[in-house]
Formats: sequence, C-alpha cells, structure tokens
Amino acid sequence: MPAYQYIAIDASGKQQKGVLEGDSARQIRQQLRDKQWIPVQVDAVEPKDKQQSSRWFQKKFTAYDLALMTRQLAVLVAAGIPLEEALRAVTKQSEKSHVQNILSSVRSKVMEGHSLAQGMQQSGRFPDLYIATIAAGERSGHLDLILDQLADYTENRFAMQKKIQAAMIYPIILMIMSFAIVMGLMTYVVPDIVKTFDQSKQALPWITVVMMKSSEIIRQAWPFMLVASALGIFLLMRFLKTAAGHYAFDRLILKMPLFGKLSRGINAARFSSTLSILTQSGVPLVDALKIGAAVSSNWVIRDAVNVAAEKVTEGGNLASQLERCGYFPPMMVQMIKSGESSGELDRMLKRASDMQDREVTTLISTLLALLEPLMLVLMAGIVLVIVIAVMLPIVNMNNMI
Repeated sequence: MPAYQYIAIDASGKQQKGVLEGDSARQIRQQLRDKQWIPVQVDAVEPKDKQQSSRWFQKKFTAYDLALMTRQLAVLVAAGIPLEEALRAVTKQSEKSHVQNILSSVRSKVMEGHSLAQGMQQSGRFPDLYIATIAAGERSGHLDLILDQLADYTENRFAMQKKIQAAMIYPIILMIMSFAIVMGLMTYVVPDIVKTFDQSKQALPWITVVMMKSSEIIRQAWPFMLVASALGIFLLMRFLKTAAGHYAFDRLILKMPLFGKLSRGINAARFSSTLSILTQSGVPLVDALKIGAAVSSNWVIRDAVNVAAEKVTEGGNLASQLERCGYFPPMMVQMIKSGESSGELDRMLKRASDMQDREVTTLISTLLALLEPLMLVLMAGIVLVIVIAVMLPIVNMNNMI
C-alpha cells in the first residue's frame, strides 16, 4: 500500500503534517475529512529514482535517527510483533517527518511482499552495511538477534561521534577566539602603539619592522584576504570532492605522523567492526570484505581492502593480504590469522574490533587533551612576539637616553 505525506488544517485551525497509507490520494483526503480536518496538500512519497534529483534539498537520515530506529525495531521484533506492525509503530513514534516518510516507504514495500532489506535498499537511505546485515538476518531466520546486534553497533558509533564532537567544541572556540584576538591586536592596538616609532630616527629591530608591515597589510587588505580565504576554501572543497582530490588528500593524511596513525586506527576499527557483525550474521567473507571496504572513509585503504577481497576470492589468506597492504595494525592481523587457523574468525574479529575501538578512543582522547594546551601555547607565543616587537624599540630608546 503506497504512502502519502499530507498537509491539513485541523478543527482548531492549526496546520498538521504527517504520513498516511492508502490506495490513492483521494482515500487519504477522505481519511482526513473523517477526522474533521481540511486537506491542503496530499503527495505520494517519492521512490528512490525520483528522490535522486532532489537529494541535495532533503534532510539526512542522521546517525541518531538510525540508532534510535534500529533499537526500537529490535525491541518490537524480539517481542514477537509482526514486522509490518513494528514498522508502523516505529513510524508513528518518530517526530521527524522525513524519517516517517522513509519508514512508511519501507513499510509499503514490505506489505507489497518485498523483504525488509529490499525495502530499505529501494528507499536509498540506508548504508550498505545495514542492508546486507538485515538481509543476512532474514535469510537465517534470526532477524531479532541481528537487529539487536545492529542496534548495539549503531549506538556505539553514534556515542563515539558525539564524544568527538563534544570534545572538539572547546578547541574550536579557542581557535576562533585566538584568531580574533590576534587580528584585533594587529588591526587596532598595534598601529596606535607604533605611531611613535615612525617619528623617531632610530633604526627599528627587524621584528618590529615585520610587525608594522604586517599590521599595515592587514588593515588595508583584510577584505581581500577574507574573500581570498573564502574562495580558497571553496576551491579546495570542490577539489576534494573530485576523485583525484580525494585520493590526494587521503594519501597526504596517511603520510602525516600523527593524523596518519589516527586515520589508520579509525578505518581499522570501522573495518573490523563491519566485518565482525557481517560474519556473525552469516554473510560470506568475500561479500563482507567488499562491504567493509565500502564503509572505509579513506579511499586508499578502501582500494587496498578491495584488492585483498579479490585475492581471497582466488584462494588467498585474509590475514596475509591485510598484512601486505600495510594499513592495519600487526596485532589485529595476528588475531585474524589466529581466527582463520582455528576456524573461529567471527569471534576473533569481534575481539579485534573491541581492541581497535579501545585504542582509537584512547588515541582520540589523548589528541584532544593535547590540543587545548597546544592552542594556548600557540596563542601565548603570538602575543609574546607582538609584545617583544613593541618593547624592543622602547628599551633601545631608554638605553640611548
């Protein structure tokens, strides 16, 4: 049964929005009139191919929405509620109209005879990992257990994301304030202080001359500098969206001492988590490897995993292929090797996933803890340079007197 999104006026004169299911738009209008509402607009929920043309103007299916929906669906399915009724309940529970539209579209496909994984795939709003895991759960007949594992996975990913965002708030604010203070000093304070130096005949120290020239350039050219910075950022973002730019940036990140280690750790944790949940769900290893490669944020590592998947298809050993690419920690590779030799690959992947998650969490916490004092030291260094540039001529004038 197709889903329709509506806009109507209720009995009190307030505008109401939502999603209803019916055979036609006419039936939806009649349902609204039965509730003493005046229908204003009734539109069918668009399928995936029509949504593609306007995807830039649609709200995203956030990590929080996905985690919450997965947990609710897991609880309802585990309680023995039919899938169609569970989807209906989760749709009504959501307060966001775009989430209701997505879930109503999936429910419509399920009622038409499609599987849950097919409905999610046709909606075009769910990750490949999610769809493959749901499909494996439906094939095995343990959808409730698979949904519970997916709920844990999505909630952990969301918690990590929120932790990083919360920890980055203070350093970002500190960076912006530091930049604003330095620009204020160079634009308003420094010119007034160094006016007396222009009238003196003495030779000024080089650091004072550099500061005066810099202050003059900033005062005269700050609009052009602002426009040039915005244009540079825009062009850089456009370049990074291209394949060549993405590959160049990913290679640069991997070569950097600190950020390279962080990128490898994050992608190793994501890859091991994905591979663990897929193998536990009964997905074939080669298919799991391809999905694990797709969820990698670094395209260089993604290509390396795809090459490893091809070698495994030809009969190669997974651990040796991952070791050969050089982007995964030796401990993780050794645990995978042990799992392959003992026939317990899924269990060892779960342990490797937990280990990588702990290491990445520790590394991120350490980096964020170091970022705050580094920003303070940088700010103090800039202010110290300005003070020295101002004080040196004064000290020289006193010595001459």
